[in-house]
Amino acid sequence: MAVSGVVRNSRRKIVWLATIMATFVALIGGGVLTGAPATFVPKLALDLEGGTQIILSPALADGEQVSAEELTQAVGIIRQRVDSSGVSESLISTQGNSNIVVQIPGTPSDSTLALIRSSAKLEFRPVILTNTSTSTTVGGENGASASPSAETEPTVKPTDFSDPNWVTPAIQSQFDALDCSKQFRQPGQIDDPTKPLVTCGTDGFSKYVLGPVELDGENIADATNGTTTTTTGASTNTWAVNLSFNDEGREQFKNVTTRLVNLADPRNRFAITLDGFVITAPTTQSAITGGEAQITGSFDQNTSKALADQLKYGSLPISFIVQSQENISPTLGGEQLAAGLLAGFIGLILVVIYSLFQYRALAVVTIGSLIVAAALVYLVIAFLSWRIDYRLSLAGVAGLIVAIGVTADSFIVYFERVRDELRDGRPLSAAVEAGWKRAFRTIVVSDAVSMLAAIVLYVLTVGNVKGFAFTLGLTTIIDLLVVVLFTHPLLQLLAQTRFFSSGNKWSGFDSKALGGAVYRGRMKFATSDRIGESKLAKANKEANKRQTLAERKAAEAEGDK
Repeated sequence: MAVSGVVRNSRRKIVWLATIMATFVALIGGGVLTGAPATFVPKLALDLEGGTQIILSPALADGEQVSAEELTQAVGIIRQRVDSSGVSESLISTQGNSNIVVQIPGTPSDSTLALIRSSAKLEFRPVILTNTSTSTTVGGENGASASPSAETEPTVKPTDFSDPNWVTPAIQSQFDALDCSKQFRQPGQIDDPTKPLVTCGTDGFSKYVLGPVELDGENIADATNGTTTTTTGASTNTWAVNLSFNDEGREQFKNVTTRLVNLADPRNRFAITLDGFVITAPTTQSAITGGEAQITGSFDQNTSKALADQLKYGSLPISFIVQSQENISPTLGGEQLAAGLLAGFIGLILVVIYSLFQYRALAVVTIGSLIVAAALVYLVIAFLSWRIDYRLSLAGVAGLIVAIGVTADSFIVYFERVRDELRDGRPLSAAVEAGWKRAFRTIVVSDAVSMLAAIVLYVLTVGNVKGFAFTLGLTTIIDLLVVVLFTHPLLQLLAQTRFFSSGNKWSGFDSKALGGAVYRGRMKFATSDRIGESKLAKANKEANKRQTLAERKAAEAEGDK
């Protein structure tokens, strides 16, 4: 028996959906087998699992106070830092009039903790003296005792910030005695931006004498990592960090690089410091006049991203020190999660009961679609938990529960459109196609409204509300995907079966119950109202015949008399 094009197309769509789900299973399973931190169990957020709490206090000189504006700006930057590390559902808030409380779900990585602790202002200083050579460069437009500054003024006034006259005997002695393997700075130490700085690199070996600050993190508009092509020998792709400066920083960076490019090593290098430590000190290859710079060197994807994040989110209005760090218990816990899941299960059961009552055997499409949607949502959340450290909060669970109604609404719109077509006298296979064309527009509009609401909530809110918005948006996309690749194809296949196409009273497409057309298979008959009228006319005709015959017999009998 030949398979129709509708059946082939329906099967193809279902296979596509199965392939998508199998891909997520394979990716997560492959991560589990290769020892990557992958798991089929989604990670939970701070309110359900607990995590780590870090309290930051400002490093201020005696008599200084932090303003509310500075504190608000610092909270925003720290939130950006945490978000950039892939941690979701974190809470960053103020405590009192000065402290910042950072709460991170689970056990944060060392890089995330380092990004939070590195809370000093980002600064750009020229290199005057160092004990190492460099392998990193900047250029090509994009494309011992703790004493950080000299106490003795230079005997010869320096002409610029790269002038070796900044290196006084006291500075030289401090540089020679510096041991980068030992602690030489106090937490939260504040450096004078107008004086030279003796410090170490984050590698724990390189040490530097740096000139005064020429730019700071506020001059950076953006910083990203990406690959670039090098032509030394054979062409190869290497990782690099791309920098963009604002209008003020563009002019300052132009002046600095124009000066540095003409100097000998190491004075042609520009160090970037965070919390007083040199995170990179690239060589200047050319004067950069357009405000776009690229830092290249021995980077890989992770190290280039880490540096880009430090540059992009490193500028705090004030410095902070870590006052305390401790593990915290979940604010809600397993009981609330169980209650949320129970509420979702009850809602699901009610939808199933309604479908069975209203649509009878057609409820198999509703139940099947809900199961497929739930499985796909679960796999996507598990995958995101692994790849970007996404965590499911109780608000996110609420978004999943709301999605049950959104998904069920799509099915109801589709089924009712098909029923409307049946009332107009179309056979089931034609009604399914015509109903789909009408229903799909309504479903897209409905999902677009839900998606717009989710986007607005995600952009304008923070914390747990973001979690609700994320799951609402995710399930809305999956709802549309399941309706197109599963619900509609499945109904097309069912329309080819005798049980549904014959209008069985248990199929959900009983046209007599709908007040519509009577059909069997692909044959179409008159409407039920017309059938009633035909029977009545036939009965009247038979009555007239009987009345006429009786009158005739009566007339004949009268004539005989």
